Amino acid sequence: MSHLSPKQIWNLTDVELLNTLDNLGASSKLRRIHFYAPSFVSYKTRYCCSSPNIFPTISITGKGCALGCKHCGGLVLDTMHPALTPAKLYELCENLKKEGALGCLISGGCLPNGSLPIKEFLSTIKKIKETLDMRIFVHTGIVDDVTSGGLKKAGVDAALIDVIGSKETIKEICNLNVSTKGYENSLKALHNARMVFVPHVVVGLHFGMLKGELTALEMISRYKPSALVIIAFMPIRGTEMESVKPPTSVDIARVVAAARVMFPKVPLVLGCIRPKGRHREETDVLAIKAGVDAIAFPSEKAVEYAKRIGLEAVFFQICCSQIYSDISV
Repeated sequence: MSHLSPKQIWNLTDVELLNTLDNLGASSKLRRIHFYAPSFVSYKTRYCCSSPNIFPTISITGKGCALGCKHCGGLVLDTMHPALTPAKLYELCENLKKEGALGCLISGGCLPNGSLPIKEFLSTIKKIKETLDMRIFVHTGIVDDVTSGGLKKAGVDAALIDVIGSKETIKEICNLNVSTKGYENSLKALHNARMVFVPHVVVGLHFGMLKGELTALEMISRYKPSALVIIAFMPIRGTEMESVKPPTSVDIARVVAAARVMFPKVPLVLGCIRPKGRHREETDVLAIKAGVDAIAFPSEKAVEYAKRIGLEAVFFQICCSQIYSDISV
């Protein structure tokens, strides 16, 4: 696959892509694969059982979000620990630490401009880093220079940011009045602040169809991400898009393959959000063939396939974005 450009991969038929991945799998130089099972959801297989405490997610807006995206509707926030004030955030992290937490992902709903209202929490995050010794990842949303610099000064270990490459998707799905330039400016701000940042590209966010993913990858390639995570639209009951068909496993593999070619030396992850069941089994195996370095919440078939082709499988109970440091261990 290395002789193909990302655009050539994009234009392959499904059959051609699958044949390409099969040929690649036979010649892959990957020797170890990292599997992640953080506390975001319950995960139990014969290979690993996740802990509910080691790496939880926190919402600094509770259930509130100004956007009401069609694919989420704020329902994802219901699964997070609420901490609506800096004092509550510190208290929660203190309690989580006592229960065995190694760190947490700080997230929440967005303001109308697509940003996370994180600024008033930065001094508290710095205190958490200094007194509780926890790893802190922040899912930023749209971010400016001031906030990026604040994240760096607070000692945030990594900034996670979803990057959308279609203005239609931004407007129609996310109800957000910004251009793709807003996402590129965010990447630039994080890069200039010398933050560790891990962009996420969502496959099929535009009603299950591919639209803008390659553009998103091209935007990211102009900077130096510490790792790259590919996730996929997964219908959530109760949202406007609950009946929308998700992208196929081959569509997801296409984005993963294009990313692998575009970022040959950047740790590449198949992230936690993607369809479940047989769809996940197929996606996971194709992602391994395409050369991912890690998978979050892998299907048992993925673990079995990895072992069968001679990969050393290593499990971690922390956010998969940490691949940037784990891969060198």
